[in-house]
Order: sequence, then C-alpha cells, then structure tokens
Amino acid sequence: MENFPQTSERHTHTSNIHNIPPLVPKYYNPKSKHNNLSFNYSPKHSIIILLICLTIFLLFQIPSLQFPPSIESFKKVASSSSSPLGNQNSTNEDEIEKLKHAVTFLPLKDLRYSSTAAQGHTWFMSSMYDTRDEEGDVQYQKFPSNDSKGRILCIKGHDTHDGSWNYYALAWPEALPHNATLMKGLTFVSYNHYNYDNIWHGLSAVFPFVAWHMKNGCKLPSRWVLYHWGELRAKMGLWIRLVLQATFDGPINIEVFDGVEDEQPVCFEEAVVMRHNEGGMSRQRRMETYDLIRCKARMFCSVSLDRRPHEIGMTLFMRTGARSFTNDAAVIDLFKTECDKFTNCQLYVAYSNNLTFCQQVELMSITDILVSPHGAQLTNMFLMDRNSSVMEFFPKGWLKLAGVGQYVYHWIASWSGMKHQGAYRDPNGEPCPYPEDDRRCMSIFKGGKIGLNDTYFREWTRIVLKDVQLRKVDEATKNSLNSKSTIGCTCNL
Repeated sequence: MENFPQTSERHTHTSNIHNIPPLVPKYYNPKSKHNNLSFNYSPKHSIIILLICLTIFLLFQIPSLQFPPSIESFKKVASSSSSPLGNQNSTNEDEIEKLKHAVTFLPLKDLRYSSTAAQGHTWFMSSMYDTRDEEGDVQYQKFPSNDSKGRILCIKGHDTHDGSWNYYALAWPEALPHNATLMKGLTFVSYNHYNYDNIWHGLSAVFPFVAWHMKNGCKLPSRWVLYHWGELRAKMGLWIRLVLQATFDGPINIEVFDGVEDEQPVCFEEAVVMRHNEGGMSRQRRMETYDLIRCKARMFCSVSLDRRPHEIGMTLFMRTGARSFTNDAAVIDLFKTECDKFTNCQLYVAYSNNLTFCQQVELMSITDILVSPHGAQLTNMFLMDRNSSVMEFFPKGWLKLAGVGQYVYHWIASWSGMKHQGAYRDPNGEPCPYPEDDRRCMSIFKGGKIGLNDTYFREWTRIVLKDVQLRKVDEATKNSLNSKSTIGCTCNL
C-alpha cells in the first residue's frame, strides 16, 4: 500500500479548516432558554406536520371512494405509458377487469326504510338521488348521466314475491359485470307502491314518464320494467296499457326477462327510473301532461269533437256493488228531470264496467258534468274538456275514517284542469257495532251504498248546471271551444 507523508496530510487539513463555517453561532449560549436559531426541533412539531399531511391525503381520497375512476382515465394512463404496446393493452384489460369485479349489487327494496317506504329516497333504489330539469318538473333518475358519472343501470334477479331478492348496480358501459346482457334502446323503469291494475294507481305510476317524454324530444321507450315493492310485475291493467299505447304511438313492451337466469345481470343502454309518481310536479306541468294524454287518446279512438257550442253533456257514471246508489232508477230519473229544465242539456247513463276503453274516451269527450260515486272510474275525468265539472258521492262514514285518499279525485280534477263541484256524503247507512269513529267501522263503510237525498240532489244539480251553462256561453263568445281539440298535441312524431 502506498503511504503518504503524514506531515503533508496534516498540513492540508490545517490549511482548510479556517474556511469551514462554524456549526454553532458565536452568540449561541446553551444555558439560554431562547436562542436565535432559524428552527427549533420539537416532537410536537413532527406530530402536527404528520397530522396535516394525513388530513390532506384523506381529503384527496374521498372523491375516489364515491366514484371509481372512469374507463377513460385508465386509457389515458395506458396511452401515456412508456411501456411497450403489448404491456399497455395488458394494463388496460387488467384495469377493466378490476372495474367489472368492482360492480356492487344492492337490494332493490331496502328493508331499512320499510317504515318510510314511499318517502324521500323511498326503499326502492334507496342509495340513488332523484333529479329534475327545473322547478315544477317531474323527479326522475337517468342512466347514463352526469350524475351517474357515465355509468349505466344494471338489474339482477326477477323475483315476484320479495323485492329484497332483486338487485341493482351501476357499471361502466365498457366494463359490464361478467355474463351481463346489454339491452339496447331506452328502458322505462317504474316503481309503484300500490298496483298496476287499478286505473288510478296505475295511471299515477306511469304519468311521470309521459311528462318526461314531452320534455325530452318525445323519445319513445323500447321496453317497460314494472316493479311493486321491488317485486317484478309482468302486466298492467288493460285501461292503463291502452292509455300508454295511445300516448306512445304503439304497443307497450313489458320486459319480464324471459331466458335470463336469476344471477345473470341485465344492463340497459339507456334507462329512466321513476319512483315518486307525479309528486313535486307543478299544477301547470300536470295539466300539460293530461292535455297530451287526452289528445292522444282521442286520436287513438278517432273521436269526433263536432259539438254544438251551447250543448251540455251530463253523464251519470254508475257503479255496481260497493259505493253504488241504492236506487239507480230513482237517481237517473232525478237527474234527467233537472237536465231537461236546461236548453241543450243531454243526459247520458253508463256503467264503467261494461264500456271499452274507446267508448269511455268517446263518452268523456261529450261530457261537461260527470256525476259518479267515489271510485276508480272517476279517473276518466281527465278525458273531458278542460273546465268540465265533477260531482262526487260518498257512502256513510268516509269523512272520518277514509283518510286523505278520499280526496284523490278532488286533486285529479285540479291537476287536469277540471272543476270539482263538491261531494255529497250520505249520513245514513249500515250501522257499525263499534263507535262510528272506530277504525274497525271502515271495513263496513267501505262497501256501503249511497241513498237518495231528493231535495239536496236537485238543488245541487241546478247550481252546477247553471254554472256550466254560463261557462258554455262565455266559451262560445270567445270562440275557444273548438281550439280544445288541439290542446296538448305536442308529440305528433
């Protein structure tokens, strides 16, 4: 080993030591409590800095927990990589595979909200938020959309008895769950808390889809998926089906997922979900929607609107069984007598259970005063011209015990532009063995019948006829009667 002279090494060290700055300032006093240093180390400082860094990190992570990174982000990462092309494709496929496995299915019916099933988010697709285009419009969910971050709706299961065994999820179109079927076109997904057979409950469930249809370029659905409490339904009442067939210009396709296994997901290229009926819609929006359905129904049934300007049509829309009149013949004779006292008044008598859909549409188109007991047949009122009148009749006991549902036809009259002329409530009827405000009495009163109150019925009828006669004269003067034939026909494609 080569040895350097010791004197030379020592000389070099000594000659450079004066150029090294002191490690401690000359004015530093170790006994002093405060020294003028640029930084004082403390364990507390380290903890604070660590907590700040951790907080910032978590804040940046929250958005990624809510919405997974999109397919496009993976494509950008792959395209910007300096790795060979084969590795880029492999990386992209791996990330898509991860997204497929990341799709999480949740129960359509969330039992945690069973006590508030029809409120707020409802227990149907409870994790999702509704949107609306503007104040007064219908509430809905749209997939894909900005709200869903471009993801589409997927359904798994088609149980007809327990909605908690049917599931939903959102997935990227490029990363659908394994073994998924993609259904092309627009799908309407309807939630009904009651049923699709009753014409009122059925109409209230499908009504918001008509409103959305009007606001979105009159787009037509390829299929309907019907749910009641999250349970799949395969049909709707004939009256509802024909209303929709007339409104959407063709037969209604109700999807039942034939040939699809329970565990096989089905995804929809485009889907609109409704779960709040017409709730939240303004009266103006509702009237416009009813205008369209009325006009489309008349076109579908080829109904002529050639009527004399001052003609008054009064229709007794009768029921059989529960909530019918105790003496139909006496009621018919009374209204005919009062109608004959007014020039151009024509009385029509019909039973709702023996008319076809188009016969009901035609009858309502010539009706200015609808006289009927409380019941689903009153839903037909929106098929009358705007500003027509409704007279409603109740059996004994309904006012105290029937709840807010007894006012539904009062509401429909307002929403469709009609005039509800009040209701007669029979004070007499079958006795109840319990106190009459006892809820158990409703089971008796619900099927009750309506007696004849000659004096009240005649006076009430004269008042309504006089009101309609004045309206007819006013309309004829303004030449507005014939214009109603085109009200609301905004979706003639």
